[in-house]
Amino acid sequence: MKKVFFLGLFLIIIAIIFYYKDNIVTYINDFINKTDKEVVMDKYNEYYRDYDFMFVQNTKDFSPTNQQELLNIYYTIINSGNDSFTFYCDPSYENCINDVQTFSNDQTFLSDINNYVHPFNSFKHVSTEYDTGGKVTLSIEKAYTDEEINLINDKVNELSSQLIYPNDSTYNNILRVHDYIINNSKYDSDRSDRDIINYKSDIAYGPLFEGYAICGGYTDLMQLFLEKMNIKSYRVSSNKHVWNAVYYNNNWVNLDLTWDDPIVDDGSVDYIEHNFFLISTTKLHEIEKTEHDFNYERYSELREA
Repeated sequence: MKKVFFLGLFLIIIAIIFYYKDNIVTYINDFINKTDKEVVMDKYNEYYRDYDFMFVQNTKDFSPTNQQELLNIYYTIINSGNDSFTFYCDPSYENCINDVQTFSNDQTFLSDINNYVHPFNSFKHVSTEYDTGGKVTLSIEKAYTDEEINLINDKVNELSSQLIYPNDSTYNNILRVHDYIINNSKYDSDRSDRDIINYKSDIAYGPLFEGYAICGGYTDLMQLFLEKMNIKSYRVSSNKHVWNAVYYNNNWVNLDLTWDDPIVDDGSVDYIEHNFFLISTTKLHEIEKTEHDFNYERYSELREA
């Protein structure tokens, strides 16, 4: 009889645990968060950028209590160059997992965060795992392979010695790089218009080694040279386009190599323009607004005066 009683009691306990498993997991996680060591990021690769922006800032606190802190964690993880990182929501942040779900399902939002990091730390894909206890793990597939990074670095270093003069003005140095990229690249219309992929034109490799680029390739390569010049910048994108935002002369301005490398209909002549070279957002929108209609909340530095 006692065996039957204890067996029944055991089954009841198991049923209760199963029914309240989510609550139990949450309680255990809360206990761990309160008693275990603080989550610390101890790995930052050489392409980590110690830059804060209006939209995102680097953080050392990996237990978010609100949406902005969560956003900063996403940025810091991607910016650090880690392939994977785990953090825990603070128990007081009741909507944390809901916000994580929203972030992970919004590719435009993730791409906007991605635009603020060094091209070599940017992602091709980011996946998010989470549980009801507040544990969140980001896994990142990089946009550039190690082989591509090594080849690009060698070539950019070689060209930098030819294009960037230590005693010249910042304007002239940016101009020489701008003109070199355009003079040695063509817009990859096959890829953009017909989805025919013959080149790595969406990343810096395309314009640097193959002579073809779409807006992502122009922008990434330009940013690599801006990094060489220690000029603060980021990529800014609309629904249709991407270009560089550059901190120049104490102001944020626009630099669009794609639109300065116009497509010639007959293909017989290739030429260069400077209409989109270090211009204000007001001037940018006077020239062309449709493809440059970006989100002011996410790229606030470029807000029109």
